[in-house]
Amino acid sequence: MAKTTQYKRSSAILRPRITEKSSVLSGKNVYTFEVVSSANKKEIREAIKSIYNVTPTKVSVVRIPRKNIWHKKGPGVSGGGKKALVYLKEGEKIEFV
Repeated sequence: MAKTTQYKRSSAILRPRITEKSSVLSGKNVYTFEVVSSANKKEIREAIKSIYNVTPTKVSVVRIPRKNIWHKKGPGVSGGGKKALVYLKEGEKIEFV
């Protein structure tokens, strides 16, 4: 049975992931995005095409592990999710404001 998605193509991308490491990678035409945990590489590629009008050459998906933390009221769990590394051709750029 085929798995159906409940979101539009552009909603597979949650937000750009702006960190020190991602800014270094953006100099090498690699951009990092936080994505929906059920999104696959094909859906991410189509979302990037429709939002930013660029064609990715490669998409890598990495899971972000959940971490145990402490709150005032006791232990808890934070984080978790999925991020995508999008590789672009030379000369193409994505501008974040």
